Amino acid sequence: MLQVGLTHFLIVSAILFSLGIYGIVTRKNAVMVLMGIELVLNSANINFIAFSKYGNFGLSGQVIALFVIILAAAEAAIALAIVLNIYKTFSNVNVDEIDHLKE
Repeated sequence: MLQVGLTHFLIVSAILFSLGIYGIVTRKNAVMVLMGIELVLNSANINFIAFSKYGNFGLSGQVIALFVIILAAAEAAIALAIVLNIYKTFSNVNVDEIDHLKE
């Protein structure tokens, strides 16, 4: 029978982190970049929970993961408001075409 250990959590977290970084770097759509950021934050949460469980740190990993979830929710709300404002102004949300904001 297969035992799920710390290594399995770290592998899943590394895959999610890699996919998130890939989404941040390669996508032009601002919503897809935000989804990549959420993947990176979720991979960090998996690491916090896994090290909390297998490292005998008590509930500190769960508490930090809860703060990261709260931070991600606030980031998503503010970022989506900014993206909607950009869409209203420029009629697209491609991050490489929105360089007129500094004017």
